[in-house]
Amino acid sequence: RITMKLSTSLLSIGFLMACASAGSAIAASGCSSAPAAQWQPKAKLESQLTAQGMKVRQIKSEGGCYEVYATDKSGKRQNLAFNAQTLKQLEDAEAGEK
Repeated sequence: RITMKLSTSLLSIGFLMACASAGSAIAASGCSSAPAAQWQPKAKLESQLTAQGMKVRQIKSEGGCYEVYATDKSGKRQNLAFNAQTLKQLEDAEAGEK
C-alpha cells in the first residue's frame, strides 16, 4: 500500500511538473494560440509601425506570431515579433519559430 501511494504521488508530481513546463514554454513565447480568424490584420500592424517611422519590408505569420522585417528611422534593419492576436511586441524576435 505504501509503495502504491508513493508511486501515485510521484506520478502526480511528474505530471504537474510536465504541465508547468509546457505552460511556461507557451507563455514565454508570447505567440497567440487563438485561431487565425481572431488575429489582427497584418495591415494594422504595418500601419502602426509606419506611424513609428519604420519602413516594413515583410510580415510573415509564424506559429501565432507575426515576424516583421523592417528598417527603423535611421535605416537600421529590424527583425521584430508580435503576438498575432494582440499585436503586442515580443522580446524574442524568433518567438514564432519555436
